[in-house]
Formats: sequence, C-alpha cells, structure tokens
Amino acid sequence: MRRLLLTCLLILMCCSAAFANRVKVRIFSNVTLECVYVSFDLGEYNLYANDTNLLESMLGEGMSVELLKAKDSISVSINGYHYGNYTQVRLEATDTACIMCINPRGQKQRTYEGDLVVTLDKTKKLQLINDVEFETYLAGVVQSEIYGSQTDIFRVQAIISRTWALRNINKHSKDGYNFCDHVHCQAYLNRCVRPDIMLGTMQSSGETIVDSAGNLIETPFHSNSGGQTANSEDVWRSALPYLRSVPDTFSFSMRQSNWVKVVTKNEWLNYFAKTHKLDITQDSIRDSLLNFKQDTRQAKLLNIPLTRIRMDFKLKSTFFSTTYDSTTNNVTINGHGYGHGVGLSQEGTIRMVSLGISYDSIIRHYYTGAHLFRDENAPKNYVENYIKQIEQIIEDDKHKSTQVKSKKEDWLGQLFRMYDREEREEVYDAKKQDLESDWQYEW
Repeated sequence: MRRLLLTCLLILMCCSAAFANRVKVRIFSNVTLECVYVSFDLGEYNLYANDTNLLESMLGEGMSVELLKAKDSISVSINGYHYGNYTQVRLEATDTACIMCINPRGQKQRTYEGDLVVTLDKTKKLQLINDVEFETYLAGVVQSEIYGSQTDIFRVQAIISRTWALRNINKHSKDGYNFCDHVHCQAYLNRCVRPDIMLGTMQSSGETIVDSAGNLIETPFHSNSGGQTANSEDVWRSALPYLRSVPDTFSFSMRQSNWVKVVTKNEWLNYFAKTHKLDITQDSIRDSLLNFKQDTRQAKLLNIPLTRIRMDFKLKSTFFSTTYDSTTNNVTINGHGYGHGVGLSQEGTIRMVSLGISYDSIIRHYYTGAHLFRDENAPKNYVENYIKQIEQIIEDDKHKSTQVKSKKEDWLGQLFRMYDREEREEVYDAKKQDLESDWQYEW
C-alpha cells in the first residue's frame, strides 16, 4: 500500500527482537457468546471463511455481519443474506485505519482496530480474538486501566503495561492467543478513542522497566495503596527485590483512599472460629479480632493471612483496622486503598503527575531499585512525527469540546486525512470542510 509512512507510525514496531509486532487478544473472554454482530466505522475489510475469501474489500460502513453459533460451526450472514457455515471466520482490515464495532447479543458494544478471528472454543461457544498491532493493543489497555487527563499518567501506565505484556507474551499460548482482555491479564475493553492517551502511549515507545541484570520485571499495579504499598511476599509467594513496601502519601485523599464496611460481632467472630478454628472464648483472641490496628501494613492477623480475610469478606484491600461498638454490637472495618497494594498505585501516580513529578521518578518510587530501559532501536523519527500530529489533533479538539463528534472526527480518521493532504502537498486546516475525497482512498 502507498501509505507506508503512516503504517510505520501506527505500527511503531521496535527493531529489537525483544519487542512484539502483533498480538492475539481474546476479547469478551469472560462472557458466553452465541451470537455476535459486527459493523464498521472506518475503512474496509475482507471476509475469510475457512481461509477462503468470501468478500474482498466490500465490508465497510453500512454493512453488518452476523456470526451465530451453530452445532459445530459458525453461521455467517451479511446484511441478512446467509453465506454458509464455517469453522473459522476472519475479518481482515485492508489498512491500518480501520475500525470495527463488535456487538455480542446481550453485551455492550465495543470497537477495535486490527483483525477479528472467530472460532468455537472447547465448550463450542464463540471465541473472539483480536489480532492487532502491539502498540495499538497497549493504548487500549492504558485507556481501560487508568483514568486521568495528563499525558504522563498514560505514559507511566503504558510503560508498566508494555513491560508486563512483553514479559508475559506467551501467557495463553496453549490456548492459541497471547492475552485475554480481563484483569487476569490486563483489561482491554475497547480500542483507544482518546488522542491524549494515544499520545502518552507513543511518548513511551521503546520504554520498559528492567532489574539490575537487564531483565524485564513483573510490574503489578493497583488502584490505591492507602498510603503504603505492600511487599510482594505479603500478598503472593515470592519476595521480589523491586516489589518492596514503600510509604505512599501520594495516594491520600483520592477516590479510593478510604473505605468502611460494617459487620455484626457474631458474623466477624464466628468466621474466625469456624473457618480458622480460633478459640473466640479467650479474651485475648477476641480482643485482637475486635480491635485490630494497622498503622503500617501487616501481612497477618493472628497468623491468618489478611489476603484470605479480604477475599472472604470481599474487602477492598488488606490495609484495614477494626473497632467494636458495644452499643450496636457491630464491628466497623476501616480500610485504606483499593487492590492488592503491590507495585504501582495508579491514584498515587495521578497525584504525583499533578505535582509535576517526572514519569521516570514515579516508576522508581514504586519499583525499588528498578531501571527504566529505553530501546535505542525504536524508530524515533517516526515517533516524533506521529506525536506532533497527535498533539495537533488534541489542540484542535479543544476548540470542539462541546460538539458531538462524527465518525470522521475520530483521531485515527483525522490523522489519516492529515497525511492524505500532506501527500497532495496541501496544508492541513482543521477548520476546512472535510470532503468525501478527504477520507476515502484508492490503493
């Protein structure tokens, strides 16, 4: 295709063998699927069934594909016309700037870039795999995993998510894909629709976190530490040198900083008696359970892992204390933070960025002794040009903040039109009326 430059910009593949080009991600992985509708927002798609090309560059805006689970196959219909039953269906994008809308029956619609491969899983339900460029996937992860409005927030999340993905690239290889879209891997609930998130992701291109030996580290993260992160061995089995408990006052006064849960005295004490065989008739044991204090993080309560108590009572974190009210006969559990507490606090990161702390200092704060590695083989000239165009789109969007965007005003569509005009040696003017010829292309 003629758009080699734009393809390079969007793919952003690193020349180093340590980096992935494309990944396969199972989407709607925690949902039982029997019928899926696919429509198209941007670009055109080929349709392959059992490796046979049924339709070539004909699927686009106004077309709808129905994929219905049959007994041992997938029924394929397009705009109401039945094309047959097949064991595998592939919707393949004809170019980088293609967007498909995936709407499983009974589920909220999502949009994705890249290709879609549909098969039947072991239970004979539909299995959807998004075959997509690695950095495109990564931007979708960042959008799904963190909130905020400052670019460095997304840069930090992109670095830790890239590091995790590259370290765990074969996590689901036995299943025929790399990752799922659930928190079991990393959330990937939509394509990246925000140019500021894409900007932060692209600014981090080629950046990962390594230990002193140059190996990719594990990069767990959580919503809010409550004021102190946890040692890895206090939550999981392994004690990792870069996952040490550190003070984290940056997580104070954020959305998930504090929480409260109230249970009855009998419910609380009986749980420890029945589940953990504690003798609650002993005053010392009963007092420890009813008046448990954590000024700093602990791992256990009367030798019982706090992770187990958190799971059984569905608490937001293990960083909690208890008080007993004899008047109401209730136990109040006062907690701090949200999540397992190991590694990076996302809300702590948001606060640190707002205070002007650099993204690399944030990473070093949460991952003790770890190093930020920048791959010198990353195509910086492409990245810098791409970043410049995204920054322009963000600036243009500020003047349209109250307007409802059309499909053509998606950042990917805008970027495509910029490059089309540059190829025609025109100056891009965001205020200029877009014509059909500005966003429909011949290859």
